[in-house]
Amino acid sequence: MERTPAAHARRFSAQVAVGAALLAVLATAACGPRAPATHLVGFSQCNLGEPWRVAMNAEVAARAKDFPDLTIVFADAQQDNAKQVADVENFLRQRVDLLMISPNEAKPLTPVVERAFRAGVPVIVIDRGIEGDSFTTFIGADNYEIGRQAGTHIAEILQGRGAIVEIRGLPGSPPAMDRSRGMRDAIGPHPDLRIIHSPVANWLREEAMAQMEMALAAHPRIDLVYAHNDPMAVGAYLAAKAKGREREMKFVGIDALPGLDGGRQAVADGKLDATFVYPTGGREAVELAARILEGEQVPRRVVLKTEKITRGDAGRTAR
Repeated sequence: MERTPAAHARRFSAQVAVGAALLAVLATAACGPRAPATHLVGFSQCNLGEPWRVAMNAEVAARAKDFPDLTIVFADAQQDNAKQVADVENFLRQRVDLLMISPNEAKPLTPVVERAFRAGVPVIVIDRGIEGDSFTTFIGADNYEIGRQAGTHIAEILQGRGAIVEIRGLPGSPPAMDRSRGMRDAIGPHPDLRIIHSPVANWLREEAMAQMEMALAAHPRIDLVYAHNDPMAVGAYLAAKAKGREREMKFVGIDALPGLDGGRQAVADGKLDATFVYPTGGREAVELAARILEGEQVPRRVVLKTEKITRGDAGRTAR
C-alpha cells in the first residue's frame, strides 16, 4: 500500500469529493420537488361578537384551503379601535405580504392602513371602508342600497303610516351610517312614517334587547322595528315578546345568514318580517388576495349583490 504524503493527499481529496457528492444527493432527496412560495396574509377582523363576522372568518379559512401558497393569520380586535391598530402594527412587524382588514370604525383605522399601504403592502378593505384611498381594493355590499331597499319595504308593509324604532349599529362605522341614511331617504316621501326612537346597540343582540325594553317602556305604540342587522332585530323581537307585544309590530333586519341562528331562519319562524342578504365577502377577498400576490390587476371596488328575503324565500333557504 502506498504511504507517501502524496498518496495521503490523493486519498483525502477523493474522500472529500465523495462526501460532497453524497451530501448533494441527500440534500436533493430531502428537499424533493420545490415547494411553492408561501405568502403571509394578515386578516384584521373588527370583532367576532357578531355571527356575520364569524361567518366571514369561516369563509376566509375555507376558501384559503384552495390556495396552498397562502398562509392567513387572523386577529380579532374585539370592537376596540386601539386593539385593531395594534393588531395591524403587529402584522407589519411580521412582514405580511398582504393585509386584509374589516375596520371597526373608519377614522381611527385610516392612519395605520395608510401606513401599511405606503410601505408597499397591498391592502384589501372588506365591508367597512376607511377615509381616503390608501388601499388596493375594497369589497363589500352597497349598504346605502340595502338601507334604501329596507325603507321601501317598510313603506310598503306599513302602507305609508306608522311609528318606527330604528336600532343602529356602531355609529362610526360606514355600514351603520349608510343603512340609516338609505332607509330614511326611502321613507322620506311618506310624512306619516315617523322614527320615534333610534338607539345604538353596536350590532349586538343583548344590547338590542336592553334598548328595546326602554323603547317599549317609552312608547305605547310601535308599528315596526328596523335593525341594522339580524341579531339586533331578533333581540328586539325577544324583548317585545317578553312584554307580550311582539304581535303589535313587525321586525326587519339585515344579513340573512343561513343556519338555525341565522336571519333566514328567523324569517322562516315568523320572528322577522324580512331580512336583506349581506354577503360577507370572505370568499371573494381570498380570491382577490391570490390574484394581487400573483401580480394581477384587480378592480378598485367590488360590489356584492343583495336581495330581500321574506317568509316564502326563507323557508327554502334557512338551512
